[in-house]
Amino acid sequence: MTTFNEYHLDPKQFPFLDKLQENWQSIRDEFTYFNANVSESELQFAYDVMGPKNKTIKTKGNSKYKAFGVLFQGMAIEKYIQFHQIQYPQYESDDVPSKARELKARYFPKLTQIIEETNLHNDNVIRNVYFGTFMPGLDVKLHVNYNPHMNRGYLGLIVPPGDIAMKICYDKLYWHEGEFMILDHSYPHCPHNYTEYERTVLVVDFFKTDKPREEVIKIEEELVSDRLEENPYSLGIFGKNDKAKEEDFITYGLSHQLEWDKAM
Repeated sequence: MTTFNEYHLDPKQFPFLDKLQENWQSIRDEFTYFNANVSESELQFAYDVMGPKNKTIKTKGNSKYKAFGVLFQGMAIEKYIQFHQIQYPQYESDDVPSKARELKARYFPKLTQIIEETNLHNDNVIRNVYFGTFMPGLDVKLHVNYNPHMNRGYLGLIVPPGDIAMKICYDKLYWHEGEFMILDHSYPHCPHNYTEYERTVLVVDFFKTDKPREEVIKIEEELVSDRLEENPYSLGIFGKNDKAKEEDFITYGLSHQLEWDKAM
């Protein structure tokens, strides 16, 4: 029986996630269809433009993390790019927001529909939605995601057998296909993929429901403003406050990670 605590939360507390979980196979099918049919240039565009870039969180070795998504801070990716006037020099001859909208509409209609319906009926509670893929051998350095206004859900889409896990504080948690893992990811954590296969989840960030909405909106606005100033290609997801304290590495038996310095 799964034991929950202050940082590993029971998904049943968040019924607005049910529609995503009920349709996890359709969402996975859209992701696999995208990978099988997208052109090389479209795939590159998705990761260049629709994926948050991080400069803070580090890994061991050369294995990486890949991500791209459809919703950031409650806005469709194309509207987010327009609103924040994010410029992509490598695509200056393209209408970037329109291209992002076309890719989203062509490959992810079901996912987009579920997000829109969920937010319509739940006061825009879902803030970020993106696919996150761990490449084989990935080992991420202990860090925090400084988001005191949000929890993070991971919906398992493609989870091969083996040691693919999230270490958070003293716990080691495993993803399962078709199930949500919900974390308060402001606690120190470090995921890994010690298999020879890719692992993909749908990352779903949502407002903490036990805090006043005005409070969490204000925190989000301030954090996103700072993060976009640091790095507009973070899409407001990552920032300089994501580093764990040195004492955290010692507390959780991970002092060997202090030497890791490769960006994720």
